[in-house]
Amino acid sequence: MRKITKDSVNAFLSQQKFYKDNTQVEILPNVTILKLFGNEIAYLYNDPNKTLSITNSGWFTDTTKERLNALPNVYIQQKTINDVKKWYLNGEEWNGKLTDIKN
Repeated sequence: MRKITKDSVNAFLSQQKFYKDNTQVEILPNVTILKLFGNEIAYLYNDPNKTLSITNSGWFTDTTKERLNALPNVYIQQKTINDVKKWYLNGEEWNGKLTDIKN
């Protein structure tokens, strides 16, 4: 795991601002947002359950996958089947759309 991934995810989970190169953490009153190249890829809501939601914002890249995989309870794999690359989130095929992550 790259240092920028570790640092940005630590800031995201601690709800602290972060900005380096292509990754940033934005703090709003009701949600903390992890961004990659300006695209929102993870949300940590300030609800009692601290709900974590992720999306790939339409980008099936190694960098997006790395940032998301650094989050708790997120395991994304890429499999190529008949020359088609597909992502799997925690063992289930995933289209990258916004998904809540169970604790």
